[in-house]
Amino acid sequence: MTGRLLTTEEVAARFRTSPATVRYWRHVGIGPAGVRAGRRVLYDEVEVGRWWDSKVGGDKATRAHS
Repeated sequence: MTGRLLTTEEVAARFRTSPATVRYWRHVGIGPAGVRAGRRVLYDEVEVGRWWDSKVGGDKATRAHS
């Protein structure tokens, strides 16, 4: 872990979605990886950024070939 730890609510705010959506992403395995710390799930800020970059990078590559 190399970044600041974010809560589910902070990740949701970053992507302008609800905490329930972030929890759903985690549940189905399509969102950024979280680590359970007691009752909370925390997200490494750097890993959240990498997850987003992988989503945006994939979309750009798909659009370039369309």
